[in-house]
Amino acid sequence: MNHIKHPHETSLAAEPAHLTGRWRRDPLMRLLTGIGKVWFPFWAPLAPLRDVQQKNGIQTLEIVARDVVAHDENVIALTFAAPDRSVLPPWRSGAHLDLLLPSGRMREYSLCGDPGDQSTYRIAVRRIPNGGGGSIEVHDTLAVGDSIKIKGPRNAFPLAVPGHGSPVGRLRFVAAGIGVTPILPMIAVADRFGLDWSMIYSGRTLDSLPFRDELARYGDRVEIRTDDEHGLPTMDELVGDVGDRGLAVYCCGPTPMLEALRTHLVDRVDVELHYERFSPPPIEDGTEFRITLASTGETETVAADESTLTALRRLRPNAPYSCQQGFCGTCRVRVSDGVVDHRDGSLLEPERESGYFLPCVSRCASESLTIEM
Repeated sequence: MNHIKHPHETSLAAEPAHLTGRWRRDPLMRLLTGIGKVWFPFWAPLAPLRDVQQKNGIQTLEIVARDVVAHDENVIALTFAAPDRSVLPPWRSGAHLDLLLPSGRMREYSLCGDPGDQSTYRIAVRRIPNGGGGSIEVHDTLAVGDSIKIKGPRNAFPLAVPGHGSPVGRLRFVAAGIGVTPILPMIAVADRFGLDWSMIYSGRTLDSLPFRDELARYGDRVEIRTDDEHGLPTMDELVGDVGDRGLAVYCCGPTPMLEALRTHLVDRVDVELHYERFSPPPIEDGTEFRITLASTGETETVAADESTLTALRRLRPNAPYSCQQGFCGTCRVRVSDGVVDHRDGSLLEPERESGYFLPCVSRCASESLTIEM
């Protein structure tokens, strides 16, 4: 048997020998390496750099359209595009954007355009006079041609298509008022793929319901019912016909409707329930406690049926917040004293160990919390 001329190397750091025993380094690779050492440093300064803000998840877009989409004029749709009209990051139905408003507020709004259109994003905002001020700022200060900073898209309400992530045979969409926004892209996808779907859309009055004109093209697949004409819908009316192939319900609306629907379907193994809130969840097993601002010593009582954030904003009205549901992290603050009852699903364990908590959902497991802001 002939033996290889080169000694056998066992070290992983050793360079492999040439197969025919001629060179220890491949001459072609040496040539390409040399070219690369000259080429890339020369071109790097001339290559276009990514926007630093985009690296941090922030983009600056331009408002290219503003439309009234509810006849009572309390809902407007804003369409955004890149200033150079370049392609925007893709998104899927159920996704939302974080709007970084000029005042410093951050608010989340569902994308309600076409996921297949990567040139624009569209959101819709209902004016809420007694809210936190975000919707009023959008309505009163944002105009076509203005620049707006956004984060996202992000998706906490994805659509699982039957046969491609869901075993059910039918889809049922339930929307109430402005809750139609994440549902619009979903029914567009369901219709495009020829799925078996239906929708019920409810609200106070016809004039308060946004996007009725867009929904008209789906015909009798979409049932519109209003409280002033039909009264409040029952849970059976919201769910509709389950059939024998299983049903997935996608719902977005006020908290009382969502809680009633969850209770109604709790024992149904043939119905999937997917939902998104646009208001804070109800407080469960809440007890009264105190919060103290470490910097000033100011104190406030947190009632058993209110969030820590609500009480905190009585002391600091400009305290930042957005989702109020424990996943965006905007309201995150640090606790220097007291035991936190963490009720969010987004903070990592090292963050909690460092004293951080989300006052929009988390509470106190002791008598009081001292908060650093």
